[in-house]
Amino acid sequence: MTSSELWTRATADRYDAEETEMSSAAVLGPTLAFLAELAGDGRTLEFAIGTGRVGVPLRERGVPVVGIELSEHMAAVLRRKIDEDTLPVAIGDMATTVVAGEFTLVYLVYNTITNLLTQDEQVECFRNAARHLEPGGRFVIELGVPPLRFLPPGQVAVPFDVSEQHLGFDTFDLVEQVLVSHHFTRDGDGRYRRGNSRHRYAWPAELDLMARIAGLELERRVADWDGAPFTQDSAKHISVWRKPT
Repeated sequence: MTSSELWTRATADRYDAEETEMSSAAVLGPTLAFLAELAGDGRTLEFAIGTGRVGVPLRERGVPVVGIELSEHMAAVLRRKIDEDTLPVAIGDMATTVVAGEFTLVYLVYNTITNLLTQDEQVECFRNAARHLEPGGRFVIELGVPPLRFLPPGQVAVPFDVSEQHLGFDTFDLVEQVLVSHHFTRDGDGRYRRGNSRHRYAWPAELDLMARIAGLELERRVADWDGAPFTQDSAKHISVWRKPT
């Protein structure tokens, strides 16, 4: 078991409803096109597949998908959408769980590598991806760039969402390289529900070193799923590493 925090049944049951924007055609269209192109005619493996926000529609496009998911509750929500024979899911952590076969693509989206709270575990995640890839296969990560430029001296919090239904901000431990995401979400009765989650943030260059340790080579880095150039002002990156042939 890694240090990743487990998603509860209550969190899993409301996850899709709270992530409608991330499940929209505007977001998923470019994501699925990017992944399907890399997958080609091969099989794909999604680390931390969750409720299947990406994996289920990718499978519906005809791309064979296998998932690994730590939370049985999240996997149970996915199972309401698609059967096990069509999209198999192994319960376990993404740093050590092994499934059968080789894949042309392993992918990990929506900042989820930060759920692994130590550098060693993140390195093992890269090694696990390399273990599953066939020669020439790719590992893809979607990850935000740590927004530390927004931190003036003495400040440790950065807001990322301020709306009528949700207030979200991150607090940073710059020594341990850990952030805590705080959420205040307004429910239907007008009351606010508080939640938080811990994450280990990492820089693109640090991920490249993890990839090198795992025997992977950086092939491409862009700012979004549409392929915009990655610059010093980019808020996130989509990085592609390739396993040498």
